Amino acid sequence: MQHLMSPLDFTTQELDKLFDLANDIERNPAKYAHACDGRILATCFYEPSTRTRLSFESAMTRLGGRIIGFSDAASSSASKGESVSDTIRIISCYADICAMRHPKEGAPMVAAEKSGIPVINAGDGGHQHPTQTLTDLLTIRSLKGALSGFTIGLCGDLKFGRTVHSLINALVRYSDIRFVFISPEELRVPDYITEMLKTKGIPYEEVIRLENVMPQLDLLYMTRVQKERFFNEEDYVRLKDFYILNADKMALAKKDMLVLHPLPRVNEISVEVDNDPRAAYFKQARYGVYVRMALILTLLEIQV
Repeated sequence: MQHLMSPLDFTTQELDKLFDLANDIERNPAKYAHACDGRILATCFYEPSTRTRLSFESAMTRLGGRIIGFSDAASSSASKGESVSDTIRIISCYADICAMRHPKEGAPMVAAEKSGIPVINAGDGGHQHPTQTLTDLLTIRSLKGALSGFTIGLCGDLKFGRTVHSLINALVRYSDIRFVFISPEELRVPDYITEMLKTKGIPYEEVIRLENVMPQLDLLYMTRVQKERFFNEEDYVRLKDFYILNADKMALAKKDMLVLHPLPRVNEISVEVDNDPRAAYFKQARYGVYVRMALILTLLEIQV
């Protein structure tokens, strides 16, 4: 039985197979409409989420399956003190597969160790968000044609952003990738990531001004400054509007540069950018459904 705790749980060859399946689902949705008839997905969300939870539910519904679960810890037995280990043992009696989001790093891993069904990490604290990373990789591969040979700028909260950390760790397995980290000093990418890049000989630079690097980027990955990751309100207020992508900045970019964002956005991308053909973040959300459909089929070992 296979779980998904990290994007690195799959080899690049396994990812290619997963993405090929996701692209086939995109092209032939009717072919997969009953693939999960009689199967149940449990969505165990101990932390609020709109996109990720609804994306999983949409994925299972489109496969013909059903959904049970809870959308926050207060509406689960966790509010009575039940452990994650006990919860997953119970869920294993009710469902065939589980997607779990938890504010505590490592909680989905604890669940996977005790589970009788495949567990998907749907985000754990500031640690990992593997299905978002799979979404990002599928979006890049589908729209750019490959997962190699580009310069990617990552902008905003690079210190606490789990989507950023997961994506960097996933992309370093591909060839000819160059990173540009764009953030204020206080939100720089953690040292363990830059040390890893140095060890692997992967080029990167750290800058503060987005305008200075726009012309060299093939991809720009925007992130929001997350209020929930800050210890005090003052720091959040000071940094939340540090970067705002607008039409003037987009004018500096390549004609085929793509803008990605894991969403939700607050105001770091101006709505005027939404109509730019290079804005790919809403397409990205759709790819998130396809990749989760492919992941559910893969972990349940269902072939269509």
